[in-house]
Amino acid sequence: MKIEAYSPTIRRKEMDAVLTTMVGERVGPGEISVRLLQIAQEYIGFESAIGLRSPETALRLALGALDLEPGSEVVLSALSPAYYAYVLEALKLKAVYCDVDESSGAVTQESVRKAIGEKARAVIVHHSLGIVPDVAAIIELGLPVIEDCSRSYGSNWQDRRAGSFGVFTILGLEERDILTAGGGALLYASGKRESTVLKRYGDLPMEYRLPDMNAALATVQFKEAERNFEKRKEIASIYTQSSLRTRHRRLAQIGDAEYNYYAFPLVLDTGAKDARIYSVKKEVFAEMAFEDSVVQKRPLEHQACPVAVSLALRTLVFPLYPRLGKTQVAKVARVLATLP
Repeated sequence: MKIEAYSPTIRRKEMDAVLTTMVGERVGPGEISVRLLQIAQEYIGFESAIGLRSPETALRLALGALDLEPGSEVVLSALSPAYYAYVLEALKLKAVYCDVDESSGAVTQESVRKAIGEKARAVIVHHSLGIVPDVAAIIELGLPVIEDCSRSYGSNWQDRRAGSFGVFTILGLEERDILTAGGGALLYASGKRESTVLKRYGDLPMEYRLPDMNAALATVQFKEAERNFEKRKEIASIYTQSSLRTRHRRLAQIGDAEYNYYAFPLVLDTGAKDARIYSVKKEVFAEMAFEDSVVQKRPLEHQACPVAVSLALRTLVFPLYPRLGKTQVAKVARVLATLP
């Protein structure tokens, strides 16, 4: 039986919450969405937030709140999600891509500094594969930072939560995010001044707002996050021991931070083709880690980002999610230990 690279962790509790919402005929935005924001605030500690239908909408509103002039440059990692580029184009902003650290796949203060030009007005920091960059150091460069902790929720940088540094933070709730609502996002601000800016979006049309059906699923996901974290950590420990038997290396969290074990990324010593073919034969469906990144979808724009290009071509992610049973974990571990 094949083991998929990604699978959302949806248990009976989540199903019951969604079913209750449907039975109560509360499918669109309403009271449950409001309740979700209250629960999310307890876990995250933000000052203000809004629930939205997609991360794309969240990014568009966050950039709009910065009041950037057309033609302004926005710095972002070449491993950021491809939709970032489309949002920037729609807002008539120019994307400027920076390279990443080879050991982690994360942007650094120095890589962002090199990409900043005279027209740079903001930085978007995506926590690729859940790995948290040193956002505090990037903020020291003097530009407003939008954080995307869709994959890094639950991680910490020293004594602060991932997603608590930026002027605005996006927490995606898509199928492959660490918390899933089947779609949607929270856009929040940790500071009082920025939360005041978010209030301008208080009367958004229903078509922008997170539906109650999705909010019901997300509410349970917040409550189950710690349980899921412990399970991911346990599985990752087994995988790590297996991967040490190969010549390939893992992407790892840098600095004084706690990783949430969103994924198990392995950088292949050579190309990823042979390893993928081998894994599929063993019914373990590893995937390219950055398949949906701008560096893959728009390759001509990243000539100055050689490390990101290299990682995009050589990094695989292996199945790591709480619903994996012991037999499945052992199967993936055997594949990791014997990769060509």
